[in-house]
Amino acid sequence: MKKRADSDAEFSGCLVAWQRRHGRHDLPWQNTRDPYVIWVAEIMLQQTQVKTVIPYFGRFMERFPTVGALARADENAVLEAWSGLGYYARGRNLHKAARIIAAEHGGVFPRDFCAVAALPGIGRSTASAICAFAYHQRWAILDGNVRRVLTRCFGIDGYPGDRKVEQRLWMLAESLLPGNKRNIADYTQAQMDLGATVCTRSRPLCALCPLVDACVANREMRTADFPGRKPRKPVPARATAMLILVSQNEVLLERRPPAGIWGGLWCFPEMPPGEDVCACSRDRYGVVCEPGPELQPIVHGFTHFNLTIDPRVVKVTRRSARVEQPGSTWMALDDAGRAAIPVPVRRLLGLLRKF
Repeated sequence: MKKRADSDAEFSGCLVAWQRRHGRHDLPWQNTRDPYVIWVAEIMLQQTQVKTVIPYFGRFMERFPTVGALARADENAVLEAWSGLGYYARGRNLHKAARIIAAEHGGVFPRDFCAVAALPGIGRSTASAICAFAYHQRWAILDGNVRRVLTRCFGIDGYPGDRKVEQRLWMLAESLLPGNKRNIADYTQAQMDLGATVCTRSRPLCALCPLVDACVANREMRTADFPGRKPRKPVPARATAMLILVSQNEVLLERRPPAGIWGGLWCFPEMPPGEDVCACSRDRYGVVCEPGPELQPIVHGFTHFNLTIDPRVVKVTRRSARVEQPGSTWMALDDAGRAAIPVPVRRLLGLLRKF
């Protein structure tokens, strides 16, 4: 492209040709039209880089090779396979959607776009990608990579999360779709690959971009201005204390409620930051204990706030015969490390092993 695209066909044709020559072709979820494989990959790739997803994807597909296997699985097993990948609602929604497919679609992944988009955890862009790759249907995607490519190439100012800017980008993305549906999968992959490998967030490789001569941001030397940044707001800070009961080589974990952060995962119990740990341990769990080693607080960042966790360790010297509370269990350290636990709990388990 020597200038701004003279036609939509020129834009899409340029990207398709580039993808076939320079795009990625050996990712583990490529070279298939199995909608289940594509769906799992697309969900994992939401807000997560390819290099992080690859090992999780392989292990997940070994454990749940079909939508039926996923539907039959226990949610805890699904979260165990997801543990460490983050954004755990994705794993829960994947499991819910599999059960809906089994119950309402005869165990067959739907072909209809609206039916795909209606499944839990699948939005408009993800549904478009699945239908494009699996069924060669002409639907536009608008993930983070595509937003970056379009805002730079066409010089679209404003924050893409703003409703008016987003609507403009959707209209543009739909207008640029190739007319030949046989090219839709390559075109969809091209947008993802270009944004991930060339038109990157920082230090884009403009000299390697097939759109360089048509790119407004490159021509005006404003690549850093696109896409527009979200108006900054102070990141709220929250704090909690986690009660870490250690009994020989076991720790006490509680399963979180399905809703809220770390829903359905195993965590250390939370306690008021100023409460006496031994008194809390005795009153809640009927144990006799003494203060354990001091661990430094850790900070874990979520999308909308930062959480400071104060780990309060106690060594249990005697357990009560009291029946364990529902949703709590003693786990060996090694077993706990393999359970469905969030990243901060995994970090704290690692620190415990040093004592």
